[in-house]
Amino acid sequence: MSRISVTDVEAYAERYGLFLLIAIIYLSFFFNLGSVPLFDLDEGAFSEATREMLASGNYITTYLGGELRFDKPILIYWLQAISVKIFGLNEFALRLPSALAATAWVGLFYAFVKHLYDRKIALLSAIFMASALQISVIAKAAIADALLNLCIASSMFAIFFYIQSGHKRWLYLTFAMMGLGMLTKGPVAVMIPFVVTLIYFAIKRDLGFWLRSVLNPVGLLIFLLIAGPWYWLEYQDQGMKFIEGFLLKHNLSRFENSFEGHSGSLFYYIPVLLIGTLPHTGILLVALRQLKTWFRDDRILFLTLWFGFVFIFFSFSGTKLPHYVIYGYTPLFVLMALGFEKVRSPLWITLPLALLMAILLFLPEIAQALLPTIKDAFAKTLIVESKGLFGWRYKMEIAILFAALLIVWKMPYNNFMKVFFTSALSLLLVNGTILPTYAALAQQPIKDAALFAKKYDLNVVMWGINMPSFMVYSEKIVPRRTPQPGEIVVTKITKLKEIASYQPIFKKYGIVIVRVNRLHNQ
Repeated sequence: MSRISVTDVEAYAERYGLFLLIAIIYLSFFFNLGSVPLFDLDEGAFSEATREMLASGNYITTYLGGELRFDKPILIYWLQAISVKIFGLNEFALRLPSALAATAWVGLFYAFVKHLYDRKIALLSAIFMASALQISVIAKAAIADALLNLCIASSMFAIFFYIQSGHKRWLYLTFAMMGLGMLTKGPVAVMIPFVVTLIYFAIKRDLGFWLRSVLNPVGLLIFLLIAGPWYWLEYQDQGMKFIEGFLLKHNLSRFENSFEGHSGSLFYYIPVLLIGTLPHTGILLVALRQLKTWFRDDRILFLTLWFGFVFIFFSFSGTKLPHYVIYGYTPLFVLMALGFEKVRSPLWITLPLALLMAILLFLPEIAQALLPTIKDAFAKTLIVESKGLFGWRYKMEIAILFAALLIVWKMPYNNFMKVFFTSALSLLLVNGTILPTYAALAQQPIKDAALFAKKYDLNVVMWGINMPSFMVYSEKIVPRRTPQPGEIVVTKITKLKEIASYQPIFKKYGIVIVRVNRLHNQ
């Protein structure tokens, strides 16, 4: 059999590049989309709020567990509600809006970069984005962030086209996308394009153009017509509780203070960046070595300011969550693609994934070795009871993928094809092995307990845990409080020591349902 030449592969990639990208999008956003239980807290909270919206018929104000929920605006709940109406109350329906938003995000990103540069840079950028670990996880999560990133990225694409062309339609589209972003997650969707363009025009010494654009009356009207009605209706419904809960608590307070214990050092997002861009961390490091070239023309200046502002702003924020930095990932992938020609050794492409596979392969043994040092009794219980999940099948799947990665490293193809195959193997690892295995341990017990409670129509109290997905699967609001004698409680197995007498009903991987006879303090 004759060897396929590098030139042949380059021609193949050029001709079938979009099909390769579609394959990556499927593996990243849609593979196993509905096969993994909802993850708490975030997926459970968004999904339960959507379920309660459908149950109550109140499509203006969101509730969680019967209590007001002001964490996020309304758009993602509307989209999830539409999906549930079409496909039923299940994981696929609840996650589908995010997967579709992520697909649109990648598609528009490809078109944007192709316009700025060429098809090769666009294809590389889009594959880097679609296969990056954090993007893949966020893109199929039943939360607001995939939709928000679509809105932010679209507004930034449009404003750059407006800067280039001067056509007002791009400015109006910018305001429209900021309006949708305001309906998705609030002021952050306005802040990023506002500040990045301010810095850009300050550097270009043309703040007059920026000010005229920001105060464009037609654009402001478009923004208000899209975002304004819901905010007005919500204020009419909830008054100052909405202002205090949404604007003050869940927006301003998140920057000024550590919210819900989510704090971190000034360097918090450095390891997040290195892990979040897997399997392309090596390519990121190569790109960072060319930092001095990131300001060489207006296109790269705009992209660098976009990424740099997001990274620096959230590094100084009081509340730090891993997904905040994703708002600046879109331009980063272009910068990585521009520096890709500097990647000489295929080790930069394959080594990060190989190291991840090695760690995951021996993760059960690592966890067992660390068991004596772990103080959390519930975590120790999960490690002890998870041996069956991390057995021969888990190891065999990773070993096969590792062997395939070695073949990719050694095969006589060019670096582009190595990126494609490495991306595909990474997505098979994460979405085919790691997420299903972890979900079987951490979330399947909650789902099974909830379905058990639904089957036997149990009135349950949630105690010592916060798992909103239990309410989604049981299709019933479950109060969180200390149980009284005679009540049925879902809790961690480690909480049973606080119950003097109980009747076991259900148990799986550290999650139990019991009927309380008597507590120790009663």
